Amino acid sequence: MKLQISINAQFCKGCGFCVRFCPEGALAIGKERNKKGDYLPAIAHERCVACGECARMCPEGAIMMKAEGVAA
Repeated sequence: MKLQISINAQFCKGCGFCVRFCPEGALAIGKERNKKGDYLPAIAHERCVACGECARMCPEGAIMMKAEGVAA
């Protein structure tokens, strides 16, 4: 089973920790905003190795690992 990251826009505050600590550079601050106006990270799934470092570093718990193809 292949894992991928999923971002809960409701919890994300756009702090950028996930972007800063991703060892593969699979995350970047994106152009999409959540309802609070915070910029959400954009995910380059092809670069993600599902290490989970972004989820561990997220202070809001907005990033989860999920099985590919499963709804968040």
